[in-house]
Amino acid sequence: MFSNISRRSVLEAGAGTTLAAATGAATASAAETARSGRGSGEETRSLDQLYEAALAEGGKLVVYAGGDVDAQLDGVRAGFTSRFPHIDLTVIVDYSKFHDVRIDHQLATSTLIPDVVQLQTLHDFTRWARQGELLRYKPAGFAAVHPRFKSPEGAWTAVMVVAFSFVHHLEAVGAGVPRTPLDFVDPRWKGAIASSHPHDDDAVLYLFSLYVQEYGWEWAEKFAQQQPEFARGSHTAGVAVDAGRKSIGVATAGNLLADGGTSRWSLPAEGHPFMAWGQRAAILKQGAHPAAAKLYLNWMLSRELQQASYSGWSVRVDVRPKGGLRQIWEYRDAHLGGFPVFMEDRARVERLKQTFALYFGEVEGTPSPGRLGLHPGR
Repeated sequence: MFSNISRRSVLEAGAGTTLAAATGAATASAAETARSGRGSGEETRSLDQLYEAALAEGGKLVVYAGGDVDAQLDGVRAGFTSRFPHIDLTVIVDYSKFHDVRIDHQLATSTLIPDVVQLQTLHDFTRWARQGELLRYKPAGFAAVHPRFKSPEGAWTAVMVVAFSFVHHLEAVGAGVPRTPLDFVDPRWKGAIASSHPHDDDAVLYLFSLYVQEYGWEWAEKFAQQQPEFARGSHTAGVAVDAGRKSIGVATAGNLLADGGTSRWSLPAEGHPFMAWGQRAAILKQGAHPAAAKLYLNWMLSRELQQASYSGWSVRVDVRPKGGLRQIWEYRDAHLGGFPVFMEDRARVERLKQTFALYFGEVEGTPSPGRLGLHPGR
C-alpha cells in the first residue's frame, strides 16, 4: 500500500512555511504538551535542533516504505528535502510484505540498511517491539496522536491515515453511482470492474473479508462472475478507472474532497463496510542514523504535514479534517480497530488468501515496485 501524503500537498506545506516557522510550531506544540502534562517523555527539541543533530551524525537517512510504485513517495522525498536540504534521504518503496521479511533477513545477517520502517504490515511492529528491535521514542506531538495510532511506550506511531473504498468513472457510470458493495455485482458492471488481488495485499484482503462477512460468500461468487480485472498493486484499480478502461475500481485509496478529473472516490452508504488504518512507522534500534530518523518522525507528525494528508484525515486528534469530514475514528463503518487485530491472526490471513484464490484465481504478474532484492538502498 502506498504513502498517504501526496507530492503536491507536501510541497505546498513546505513551500509556504520557513524552517523558522516550523521550528516555532514544533516548539509551541512541545510547550503546550508540557503545560498539559500529557506528553511525558516526548521530544522537546525543535525541528531546527533535530536537523542540526542529524547533520552532526552524518546527514544520511534511509527509509523503507510500503507502497505500490516508487513515485508514490515522491511527495515525501521532495517535501523533506525542501525542508532539510542537506540530509541525504533515500526512500525505498516496496510491498510491505516484502520489506518486513527483507528487514528480518538483514537483522539476522547483520546487514541492516534502513533507519526507519513505514509499513502496512501492522503486526510486524508489535513483533519487532517484543523482540527489542525498535527504539522507544516519542516525537513531538505524540500525546496528540489518537490512542489507536500509537504504542503507549513509543515503540511505533502511525504517521498517516489510509482508507480503502471504491472509485467510479464519472462519465461511464453517470447517475448510476454504486452506493454499496452490493452494487458491484449488478450485471450491468460485468467486465467493467478493476481490483487488486485480495490475496496479494492484506489490506485489500481485509476489505474483501468485510464484504463477505456482511454479504456472504455468495457475494464473492457473484463478484467473480463479473470478470473483474485483477492486477498487482492497490493503485491499479484507480489507474484503470482514471484511464477510462474500467468504470468501477474496488479496494483502492482516495480522498473524498478531491474534485475535478474523470473519477471520484466514495465511501459506501452508512451501514456498509469500508476500511481504514494508520500506516505505522518506527525507528530500528540497530539503524545507523538514529538522529536523522528522529527528525523524520517529528516532521511526519508535525501539524503541517498532518494537515496536508492525501486522505484528508490525520492521526492527530488536534488536526481537524477539512470540508466537513469527521475524524476517521468517528466512522464506525471504517472498522478502524479491526485491521490491526486481523493482521495479528496470520493463520486466518493465510486461510482467507487461499480461499479467495479459489474464487478469483492465483496472483499473476510482476510486483508493481519491481524486484528489489535483499539490500536495496545499500
